[in-house]
This record gives sequence, structure tokens and C-alpha cells, in this order.
Amino acid sequence: MTVTPTASDRAVASDSEKSESDVLLSVRDLKVHFPIKRGFLVQREVASVKAVDGISFDIRPGETLGLVGESGSGKTTAAKAVIQLNRPGSGSVKFEGQELVGLSTSAMRPVRRKIGMVFQDPYGSLNPRMRAGDIIGEPLKVHGLAESQVDYRRQVSSLFSTVGLSPAMSERYPNEFSGGQRQRLGVARAIAAKPSLLILDEAVSALDVSIQAQILNLLQDLQEQYNLAFLFIAHDLSVVRHISHRVAVMYLGKIVETADSKDLYERPLHPYTKALLSAIPTPNPIHERSRERIILRGDLPSPLSPPPGCGFSTRCPIAADMCSATVPELRTLAPNQQAACLLAGSVE
Repeated sequence: MTVTPTASDRAVASDSEKSESDVLLSVRDLKVHFPIKRGFLVQREVASVKAVDGISFDIRPGETLGLVGESGSGKTTAAKAVIQLNRPGSGSVKFEGQELVGLSTSAMRPVRRKIGMVFQDPYGSLNPRMRAGDIIGEPLKVHGLAESQVDYRRQVSSLFSTVGLSPAMSERYPNEFSGGQRQRLGVARAIAAKPSLLILDEAVSALDVSIQAQILNLLQDLQEQYNLAFLFIAHDLSVVRHISHRVAVMYLGKIVETADSKDLYERPLHPYTKALLSAIPTPNPIHERSRERIILRGDLPSPLSPPPGCGFSTRCPIAADMCSATVPELRTLAPNQQAACLLAGSVE
């Protein structure tokens, strides 16, 4: 897969050089628990699914945060909580300094204009009964961004060209496009209202490798052109590496490691991150045969009944007795790198 230079190779100021006023999206101690209720006439809560359990992160303008982890780790739930599609039980979500938690649906509408979302399924996320031009132009109508019908058609035509599609395709239906073209439609729809943040939920995972590269290059071009910030959700760390400035690793509803992209891939600190990276195949057959593989025991535990202490302790290859008794907190172990592991040591 050939893509443009990785995000870590592009100039991005470090966290220490930026003030809080530079933060576009600030998430603090975000929790999303889904109650399990039982009873026929009177229902009562008997348990809760801890889908997202106290995560914190920041995203700055023009920056990409990669959010990675296995299926079921809480990535998509966290993304939906950011735009209040899943209402958080507690915590804070501030966008451009405005608190979103607790806002009504009507109060969220102008905020959602500034936050676009691209979904995993490039076909299922598009209305099959709408023409492509209407799909892309819908945000313009919803938010009243076109001054006239002529201006509307001009903006729709421009959006087609921006994502590498011909404006002549505007009369086609989604089933007349290839998978990659449909995802371009999804991207065009997401940027139609000129947002400052795009949430990309497994946006390239359903595409062929060569098409993935094209979409990643498109996203990087759009980011540089419009100074877009990305929350890039994926389970494929090789894809995340090419586009992310920073990476947050989620496991069982918690963030277990955060780092600048280059540092995370060169010097992972958390055992779970190391296991994920060891599973990435390399094109060099000699290196592939000689490198160490970390095989995790068992499956991801249920968020309905997470293990005591460290949630990763039941699968961790280096777990000790204290790991099942103490919940580790994210702590700084290297410049711009944090890990939630009791046994991980500081790095100079």
C-alpha cells in the first residue's frame, strides 16, 4: 500500500508547546454505561455494560488522533458519545470550548454542522433511494448553507470534484458506484458543511488495500487544504500509522496507552500495544520469520463483567498478582507518552 508521507513526518507542534486554547475537542473522564434491566411490571437495573469507562483525550486543529483497539473495545461508542448520539453517563466533552454533555437535540444541531462523520460501510451509510448529488447536498439544505439553487448546484459540483469524482455522476444512485467511489461520496457529504472535525469510524476497513491508500491520500489532502482535525478509528495499526499524529490505544472501554505516532510504533510501552504491533505483517520475509510474536490468551472479556484490577491482566503475558488487585492509571513514562500499566517502567 503506497500512501503519502506519514502524519508523524509532517510538522506538528508538541503538546507541551500548545496551550489549552489550542484544543478543538477535549474529552475528560467520559463514561458510557448501558444499563441491563430485568423485571416484567417493574424493571430494575441489575447490571451495566461499561462500554466506555473513563477516557480522556484532546484533539487540536489540523491534528489526527488515531483511536485503535480490538472490536468491542469501545471505540465506536466513544465516537458516538462525542457527538452525543450516545449520551454519556458522566464526564465532559468540550468542542471549541463549548460543553456538549447535556445539550438538547436542537442545541446540538449547530455543533453537528462543525463535526462530520464517515462510517465504515460505504453502501449502508448512503440512502439507496437518493441520487448521489442529493446525498452530498443534503447537509447544505439541512443547515441552510446555499444562498440559491444555482449556488447549491455549484457547491455540490465542487464537492464532487474535491473528492475526485466527476460532477456528471450526480444523477447516479449509490449502487452504480464502486466501494471506493461510495466512500468518496461519504467523505464529500461529511465535508459539505465545512466542519472543523471529522470522525472516521473504520472508514477504510471495508475497502481493498489499493483503494484504502487512495482514500487515505484523499483524507490527508483534505486535512492540509482545510486544516481539518480527524478522530480516526480503526483496528488496523498499519493504516493508523500512515495518517495519525498521535495514537490512543483502547482496551475494554479504557485508554491504556497514548503517544505520538512515531514513538508508539518504535517504542510501545503497554503489553497490549506490543501485542497489537507484533501482529502487523511485514513485507520482509527474513524479518517476518525472526521477529517475536506475542500471542494473547483467550478473548476480550465482557464489558458487562470486566476483570478486577487491570482489565488486561487475564490476557497479559507479564501479569503479576498485583495486576488483578489494582486498577492502573495512565501515567507519563516518556515525553508525550503515557501508559496504564503497573509493570511498565519509565523511559528516558
